Amino acid sequence: MKKLVILGAGESGAGTAVLALKQGYEVFVSDMGAIKPQYKQLMEAHHVPFEENGHTEALILDATEVVKSPGIPNDAPLIRKLVEKGVPILSEIEFAGRYTNAQFVCITGSNGKTTTTSLIYDIFCRAGYNVGLAGNIGKSLALQVAEDDKQWYVVELSSFQLDNMYDFRAHIAVLMNITPDHMDRYDFCFQNYVDAKMRITRNQRPDDAFIYWQGDPVIMKEVEKLAASTFPKEALMPFTATTPLPVPDAELSLKGVHNRLNATAATLAARKAGISDEVIAESLRQFAGVEHRLQFVCEKNGIRFINDSKATNVNSCFYALGAMTMPTLLILGGKDKGNDYSEIDELVQQKCHTLVYMGLHNEKLHEHFDGMQGCDGKPLNIIDTNNLADCVRLSYDAALQWNKHAGADKSSECQSTVLLSPCCASFDLFSSYEDRGNQFMQAVRNL
Repeated sequence: MKKLVILGAGESGAGTAVLALKQGYEVFVSDMGAIKPQYKQLMEAHHVPFEENGHTEALILDATEVVKSPGIPNDAPLIRKLVEKGVPILSEIEFAGRYTNAQFVCITGSNGKTTTTSLIYDIFCRAGYNVGLAGNIGKSLALQVAEDDKQWYVVELSSFQLDNMYDFRAHIAVLMNITPDHMDRYDFCFQNYVDAKMRITRNQRPDDAFIYWQGDPVIMKEVEKLAASTFPKEALMPFTATTPLPVPDAELSLKGVHNRLNATAATLAARKAGISDEVIAESLRQFAGVEHRLQFVCEKNGIRFINDSKATNVNSCFYALGAMTMPTLLILGGKDKGNDYSEIDELVQQKCHTLVYMGLHNEKLHEHFDGMQGCDGKPLNIIDTNNLADCVRLSYDAALQWNKHAGADKSSECQSTVLLSPCCASFDLFSSYEDRGNQFMQAVRNL
């Protein structure tokens, strides 16, 4: 009997355990931390043996195969030992893909993938397709395959998940963009990160589709490599910022250039799956967007608060700033992933009057932005914080003060936007970007 060891007992790990048992594997789950109650209950209900708060190395190294959480880095000591021993290490998606005949629509990119994934799933649901949502959002793919297998799955894939995928095939692959992110996980080598993203094209066939943004120079360089390889040219499906949509741009529910690109990618994916333009148009007009991505919180005394906590890299913040129409106070900071902040310099100078740093280590932000000129022609107002309560209170006070002084020489319509778009991971002060966004919204409403 094959022995499958699962490292990490979160959504993907617990779901993989259930599927593996159903497929006749001997299963053992190991988590370095405490396991959440809902995943313990799931594994106990299926009699899955597990451990928490530490790894028993001998049991793990005895595995035939290992499925690891995407959050575990490939250079972790235990992972290195498994590699040295020749034990195959898979992602949940790779493992689950073995046991379903479903069609997969897979979406990746440095930015826009969650909105695009959610929009595609919305279109498929409106079309009446038997479809599941999985990957970085939705439920565990493995658990869905085990308990309620679908005909279609819409799957958001991170570079970490793609790292450990080998035989899996995306029938429709969508690549939104590639900009530097997670450099700390890729030896600060951008090409390593690019190579991980391009793994979404592995195993594709002529009747499949690789949908990609033609305006991204990094992607186009990689497409040239594909064209010179054995990759099926029939699968290439580029799109641009002006690719026709089934509704006028003015009727799109999600505004901004970046959302126009998201809508285009979703439209092409849905058409490839045989969905009519009538259904696609209904979704494009009505889709409400995703939480923590340019999410309006409220307005207080002429100050708009926007939660963009999902902006965990610089390029995502770039698009958020591009969508701002009022003078902006930008909250940024957190766990730096090897960020290059110069990408947003021009927008910060054009749109921001104040920067609020929120993190345990703000030194890099001070070094880059302090002394820079803001939108009012004066040096940016810089505020340093290391907790959310101070951050929200000081941001509100600073925005009120700026409005007061700016309004002396301008019309009464002069307002500010307080934008949380951190450029960084959340793990220095919060458990996740969702936790950061939820706490931000609650603190704002409590003002």
